[in-house]
Amino acid sequence: MSVDIDHQALRERYAAERDKRLRPDGNDQYIEITGRFADLAADPYTPPVDRAPRHEEVDAVCVGSGWGSLVTAAALREAGLEKVSLVDKAGDVGGVWYWNRYPGAMCDTAAMIYLPLLEETGYMPSRKYTYGTENYAHAQRIAKHYGLYDGALFSTAITDLVWDDDACRWIVRTDRGDELRAKYVALGMGPLDRPKLPGIPGIADFAGESFLASRWNYAITGGDPEGAPMTNLHHKRVGIIGTGASAVQCIPALGRDSGELFVFQRTPSAIDERNNRPIDPEWFATLEPGWQEEWRRNFTILQTGGFTDVDLVQDGWTDISKRIRDKVVEMVGNSADGAAEMDFESMFRLAYEESDDEKMTEIRARVDAIVEDPATAEALKPWYRQLCKRPCFHDEYLQTYNRPNVHLVDTDGQGVRAIDAAGVWVGDEHYDLDYLVFATGFEVGTRTQRRWGFDVTGRDGRRLSEHWEQGMRTMHGNHVHGFPNLFIIGMSQGANLISNITHNLTDAATTVSKVVAHAESLGATTVEVTDEAESAWVDMLVTQTSGILGGPDCTPGYYNNEGQDIEVRDGLMAGGYPQGPIGFFDHIAAWRESGAFEGLAFD
Repeated sequence: MSVDIDHQALRERYAAERDKRLRPDGNDQYIEITGRFADLAADPYTPPVDRAPRHEEVDAVCVGSGWGSLVTAAALREAGLEKVSLVDKAGDVGGVWYWNRYPGAMCDTAAMIYLPLLEETGYMPSRKYTYGTENYAHAQRIAKHYGLYDGALFSTAITDLVWDDDACRWIVRTDRGDELRAKYVALGMGPLDRPKLPGIPGIADFAGESFLASRWNYAITGGDPEGAPMTNLHHKRVGIIGTGASAVQCIPALGRDSGELFVFQRTPSAIDERNNRPIDPEWFATLEPGWQEEWRRNFTILQTGGFTDVDLVQDGWTDISKRIRDKVVEMVGNSADGAAEMDFESMFRLAYEESDDEKMTEIRARVDAIVEDPATAEALKPWYRQLCKRPCFHDEYLQTYNRPNVHLVDTDGQGVRAIDAAGVWVGDEHYDLDYLVFATGFEVGTRTQRRWGFDVTGRDGRRLSEHWEQGMRTMHGNHVHGFPNLFIIGMSQGANLISNITHNLTDAATTVSKVVAHAESLGATTVEVTDEAESAWVDMLVTQTSGILGGPDCTPGYYNNEGQDIEVRDGLMAGGYPQGPIGFFDHIAAWRESGAFEGLAFD
């Protein structure tokens, strides 16, 4: 696309749109789903079954049963541990894909790199981007393949996790009266686990049916996760608050089935083309062993601005990164030809902004090409850089606004003013509703222990919340001093690759399994990072720059702490390796393969 872009005018428009959305309460604008709202977070899919409490010794407990815990438990089984127990408040494995059963739920990262352990389980994804039901089924496939249902505790929440220094065991207590004594514990709860609600006045007063997108209630709507029509909505007035990734995926089905649908929008998402398509079994059969790691690495190199001979994934993530990379190359060439010199960081920032301006101009033009009503199209245009919010890819979302029964209620960045028994207020206008769906996302900026629902007590009675009072402290994002035989499975202080979460998790699982196998081979009772190694890792992380994901000049969202200043504590929680994801994956692979496990003490 070749158009003239007034970059300065875009900067000014972006700033104006950001400023109207800034709120002094930041993350405090959201409320916990507790007390009178607790029922909204209840499991609508699997009623808890009465059972006797379990009191036993196990080799390892993996907290949670999403991708992080599944791949870690599988790796620990491969490392020789026999009794590995999953513990999760959900009624089955799957994590986010257990909970996210809303109509149209789909991963926005290509299945070939997103779904873990494809080669190990012998599974071919059905299409480039798989639906939530297929992702959930694959989680169950992993659990069955590795025997992880044996000893698993579902519909069970951990209440206490305490290190017994005399026995060198973790004591894991639950709300079902269980007490497991585990040599190792892996915390794999995921970054987006705890739903949140907007603190809208009167939110508890609505008299109609309401539920969270991540707790979709098909008993209310009719239909099912496979996409059957939600017949109970046919003559109803339905409202949905939120236009982020979950809303973008479920709004097409709501628009198809509702008598009338009202979409309450504070900030529009950037909607690029998805172009989903089936995977050819004959082509898939030609892939050679090791293909998935090759694909993951290829994607990560390209998505972070590197060079490869071919783009194996070819999606929106690699598209913007390749544009930035190629523009940097062009600028370097111009500099070599005598153009004004510029330091690399400034050059990269300029290349990013210009490339992003081009990309976002295309995305706004796509809105005009699809949405028939000019006023609606204008309201659906995102005025911010693409990586300020989670990029969305969809081929039906924008088209839904061409339906006569679908109404976009744009709040000009202010959000819904109030809710009452009969519906929703936007400004001075009231919208009568029968049903109300909250697609308002998950807690990100809150303290870790609040999101987990429990604290961890390590050596000498020291709590993890105390150890992290001034910010997350780990080595490699996995190991915490004073908390032996405990492993964190996540992204922070590691690769921090947000475009493909599972790459972080599978790599962390490999690291943990190698560490545990080494400890077992030595006959060690404990493995723990030294204070010096942990401090050195955190000190190194502090030197990193903020990068281009989110940023203080972005429109408010969870990528940039709702537009508020990011304290050192929060920055450490969200930061990653300064040399980027590929740099971290290479570093940690060399660290593992050396066999020295530098920084860890085995006793």
